[in-house]
Amino acid sequence: MMIQKRKLLLTAGLLGSIAALPAWAAKDAVIAVGSNFTTLDPYDANDTLSQAVAKSFYQGLFGFDKDMKLINVLAESYQASPDGLTYTVKLRSGIKFQDGSDFNAEAVKVNLDRASDPDSHLKRYNLFKSIGTTEVVDPVTVKITLKQPFSAFINTLASPAAAMISPTALKKYGKDIGFHPVGTGPYELENWNQTDFVKVKKFAGYWKKGYPKLDTITWRPVVDNNTRAAMLQTGEANLAFPIPYEQAKRLESNAKLDLTTSPSIMQRYISFNVTQKPFDNPKVREAINYAINRQALVKVAFAGYATPATGIVPPAIQYSESFAAPQYNPAKARELLKEAGYPNGFETTLWSSHNHSTAQKVLQFTQQQLAQVGIKVKVTAMDAGQRAAEVEGKGQKESGVRMFYTGWSASTGEANWALTPLFDTQSWPPTIFNTAFYSNPQVDKDLADALKTTDGEKKASLYKDAQSRIWKDQPWAPLVVEKLVSAKTKNLTGFYVMPDTSFSFDEAELK
Repeated sequence: MMIQKRKLLLTAGLLGSIAALPAWAAKDAVIAVGSNFTTLDPYDANDTLSQAVAKSFYQGLFGFDKDMKLINVLAESYQASPDGLTYTVKLRSGIKFQDGSDFNAEAVKVNLDRASDPDSHLKRYNLFKSIGTTEVVDPVTVKITLKQPFSAFINTLASPAAAMISPTALKKYGKDIGFHPVGTGPYELENWNQTDFVKVKKFAGYWKKGYPKLDTITWRPVVDNNTRAAMLQTGEANLAFPIPYEQAKRLESNAKLDLTTSPSIMQRYISFNVTQKPFDNPKVREAINYAINRQALVKVAFAGYATPATGIVPPAIQYSESFAAPQYNPAKARELLKEAGYPNGFETTLWSSHNHSTAQKVLQFTQQQLAQVGIKVKVTAMDAGQRAAEVEGKGQKESGVRMFYTGWSASTGEANWALTPLFDTQSWPPTIFNTAFYSNPQVDKDLADALKTTDGEKKASLYKDAQSRIWKDQPWAPLVVEKLVSAKTKNLTGFYVMPDTSFSFDEAELK
């Protein structure tokens, strides 16, 4: 009776918290997402969700459609020089920023100069460090000269990070621009309550006539999976992502909702800090890979909505390679630990970059699996603020990271951005996100050389070599590639979850 009573109280508390949510405008689409937002400056965000929300305000020269196909946005066209060093971009004319200032070639120069300047200390600097100069040819023409050929450059300009911010706003707000977004996008900021929501409203001067079709969008971080699902069922949210996998079937049977499952480029993994004992020992890293049953993990934490990782780059990414996945073998894991000098195992920590329910299930499952081979793990699920301070903000000497569960989706759709930020020596935090503090000179060279060539076969060979070396070194335990499960009310149309876990909502409408 006590257990049943407790369940009733929890249910009542959940429904009470939903009922307490404010009533939004009729044309307001409420989007419930799985974690909080770190910044609204796309150049300084390390998480896809913050960049996805920033797409409310910002656009780039190029972009991706809902299927990750490259499209022109603020640019009409571009030409690349035969040597791959110069890109001449023609811009659309007559476009205004939300503060009334003109979007033109000078605005592009201001943004790319800021992005490519190491003194700006932006988290996405590595995407733009190949830029040498950006020149204004005329108001609608800009010439970008690279320091060396960078064959993924247009894909980089299509990334959500490559947004065009109002130079007037940059001058006014400086380092605080992340709290005061001003772009050319369909919406402008109405209110950001940093614990509860970001609300955006229709930009009356938007250059695409007839758009946007929504009056407002309210982005609500809702960490608890069950609460997100409940908000859909009560009509308090129009779209929820990610959907708790264990509730997918129930939501699918709801006649008022549409459930969508789609492929992703989101790789989930555990990185090992290879500069710290015991993870500096390759046999320890190999043992942990043998100790985790990925097939069972797919069922327990993802309810089948994932596939065991067969590489360090998801199959949908250009130039990805697949390998023979590690087989679950706890006896082999114990044998390797003994050979490494840890016959009785050891104690360590496992942090997670998110604290939603699925991440917590992964932590608990991994903790149980490693306990079976003698590794005692203390787990911590972090919120966005903790992650920024403890993981992204600290270098190798002061970092407390040992094992770190997280995910990465390459928003450019190709192998450079799937590998360089996570494995290049220059990508150690706080520069970017190589949380393994992995370093292999030949991998660094492969990644650099791949960007210098426009020869597809040579590029594929270099990326294959890099991935083979990383797979052999095992700075990670690659876990799964997620399937994306979202659900929405039937009256919301034109709102999509993209393969990089971002959103496409240009055509979003409430009917």
